[in-house]
Amino acid sequence: MTTEDILKKVRKIEIKTRVLTNEIFAGQYHSAFKGRGMTFSEVREYVFGDDVRTIDWNVTARFNHPYVKVFEEERELTALLMIDVSGSQEFGTFRHKREYIAELAGVLAFSAIENNDKIGVVFFSNEVEKFIPPKKGRKHTLRIIREILSYEPKNRQTQISEALKFLTNAIKKKAIVFMISDFLTNDFEKSLLIASRKHDIIALRVNDKREFQLPNVGLINMIDAETGEQIWVDTSSARVRRQLQDWMQQKTEQVFKTFKKAGIDYVQLFTDTDYIKPLIQLFKKRR
Repeated sequence: MTTEDILKKVRKIEIKTRVLTNEIFAGQYHSAFKGRGMTFSEVREYVFGDDVRTIDWNVTARFNHPYVKVFEEERELTALLMIDVSGSQEFGTFRHKREYIAELAGVLAFSAIENNDKIGVVFFSNEVEKFIPPKKGRKHTLRIIREILSYEPKNRQTQISEALKFLTNAIKKKAIVFMISDFLTNDFEKSLLIASRKHDIIALRVNDKREFQLPNVGLINMIDAETGEQIWVDTSSARVRRQLQDWMQQKTEQVFKTFKKAGIDYVQLFTDTDYIKPLIQLFKKRR
């Protein structure tokens, strides 16, 4: 894409995700991800129905009239997007995973800044490719979306464990971590267990339906996006199509088992379906 194409896509994503954030996600996000606790805000006069346990006895004694302490949620959190930029993210039959992920990340990023949270991003392949530290603001969020669409990774393979090790070592303060990948690798169980003890991790698995079910289109040349390996596949064979489907089903069950073992929330998403309903269900579940 040219710079002009990227800017147009960024603007399009901003418009759509801001509307979704304002109308749907901001409140859901706020309810799903609590602040660090309650902090003292002010005192005010007691009114009927106030909890007597909140009465400030020192102020009450001074003014000879009951006053209560008012507390509010200490809201500011740090959110981090960990985004897989390996070769497999360029695949897509309805639309590319990368474009889908950019929009998904936009919704999460704008939801975070609407709630006065910081948002950062880690791009990873088989190593950590780029780290944008958490900050607030619209310009910062637009930069993240632009980078997702335009970033050219140095490597094409995937090693999720490296990204999780970086998360554990580099991010000292507890963060809400949205890990976005197709999770077509199984090298990360131990690293995920360690990272999930420190951070609140949510796995968003983005796949294309053709990764689960091949169409019957005869003999095709398939290329592994991460290794470059090529192989001819006879998609007219029902056995071949079933073998792929079985392999992906086993991989899915294995990945979900890993998430459950680590005690993290996860969502399955597909590039040809909307992410709105699954995200809302996730937020409601966490509430």
